[in-house]
Amino acid sequence: MARIPDVQKLLRDDIISGAIPFGSRLRIDELASRYGVSHMPVREALRALSGTGLVVLEPNRGARVRTVHMSFVVDLFDIRSAIETMLARRASERRTADHLRDLKAAEELLEARVASEDFLAVPHANNVFHGVINEAAGNPGALSMVDRNWLLVAAIWQRYGYDEGRFHGVINDHRHIIRAIERQDAGSAAVLMGAHIEKAKHDLLDRIAVDPKPDIGLQ
Repeated sequence: MARIPDVQKLLRDDIISGAIPFGSRLRIDELASRYGVSHMPVREALRALSGTGLVVLEPNRGARVRTVHMSFVVDLFDIRSAIETMLARRASERRTADHLRDLKAAEELLEARVASEDFLAVPHANNVFHGVINEAAGNPGALSMVDRNWLLVAAIWQRYGYDEGRFHGVINDHRHIIRAIERQDAGSAAVLMGAHIEKAKHDLLDRIAVDPKPDIGLQ
């Protein structure tokens, strides 16, 4: 029998890959049969994934994969931009030598993933990079808000894929952000972070508009 963490990972991976589409009703009996487990691990997995934004628990109606549409994507990135712009500013003011070391190591890892064309691993490396900045900012409440939806953003990107050109732009943005934080130039770090997230938002919206998927709405 699979353990609870295994069920959570299996369900998460099925949602991210699109095997279970956005908006799908998640029935405990069906998931227990799908993964060969009892009801309890499935319930625990659903509760855990509801904390990531991937799953929505509805009173008296059960669970479903979050419904995604373009206006939701816009809202998601706008919230992230507002918070991460502030965090980049604070990180520039509060960063330590250890933070700079970790930030450069995270960027080296991301660039290594891109160079080896391991594009499936890039979202995690990107999350590590942003996580170092957010940790350096020293605002746990804001950090939890950013972290909550990173799997959801990764799932949407996964549905549309990446092209090499986008990653070169990400790398260029990251290098400029690192330099601003290293100089403790809070204003530049905030502007660069805001522009970085805006570019990501528009890149993703363009991909959705050109090639809409059945489980993502255009409203």
